[in-house]
Amino acid sequence: MSESYRPLLLGHRGARAVRAIPENTLESFDRALADGCDGFEFDVRLTADGVAVVCHGRRYQGLGVRGASAGQLGNLPQLEQVLSRYQDRAFLDVELKVFGLEQITLELLRRYPPQRGFVVSSFLPGVLLALRKENRRVPLGLICQTRAELLRWKELAVEFVIPHQMLAKALLLRELKRAGKRILVWTVNKPAYMLRFRDLGVDGIISDETALLCRAIGTE
Repeated sequence: MSESYRPLLLGHRGARAVRAIPENTLESFDRALADGCDGFEFDVRLTADGVAVVCHGRRYQGLGVRGASAGQLGNLPQLEQVLSRYQDRAFLDVELKVFGLEQITLELLRRYPPQRGFVVSSFLPGVLLALRKENRRVPLGLICQTRAELLRWKELAVEFVIPHQMLAKALLLRELKRAGKRILVWTVNKPAYMLRFRDLGVDGIISDETALLCRAIGTE
C-alpha cells in the first residue's frame, strides 16, 4: 500500500494506555479522539434490569454486572449515552460481551445512528447470528483471538473480521480482502506493527496507545 494510505485509527476501550483515566469511560473516549483517533472500541454488558452498560469485565466494584441494577452501577456509562454523545463524532466499534443485548443495541442504533461509521462486534457467533436475523443491514464483526475462533468467519454473514494481531498474517489478510471483508486488527501497541498493518492495507488498527498510534500513522 502507498504510505499515503491511512486506515481507521481506533482506541481500545478508549485511550487505555493512559493510566490516569479509567478505560471504557467517556473521559477515555474523549482522550482517544483528542489524541487524533477516528473512533474507539468499547465493551457492552447487560444489567439485571435490562440496561446496556459499558464495562469490560463481568464484575464492577465487587458487583456482578448481570446481577446488579443500573442504579447500583451508577458510575458506568450506558450505551445510550455513548451513542448519543459520539453519534456524529467517531467511528464506533460496539463489542457485545453477552447474549441478550441484541434488541437493545439495534433499537439504540436506530435512535442514534452513527454518522462516521460503526460495527457491532462480538466473540460470540450466536450473538452475531441473532443480530443478523433481526437486521440484515447492520454491519457486524467477528472478533478472533484463537485459530478456532478465526475459522468461523466463513460461516457467518459478517462485514468485518477483527483478528488479534498474532493471527493477522499477510496470507490471511489477503484471503479476507478477496472475500470482501473489512479488517480491524487488535491490539497493536508497537509502531513497527502499526506501520506493517497499514502497509498490508487493513481497514483499521485498534490500539491502547492512542497517541503513539496517531503519531506513527499520522492523522492529517
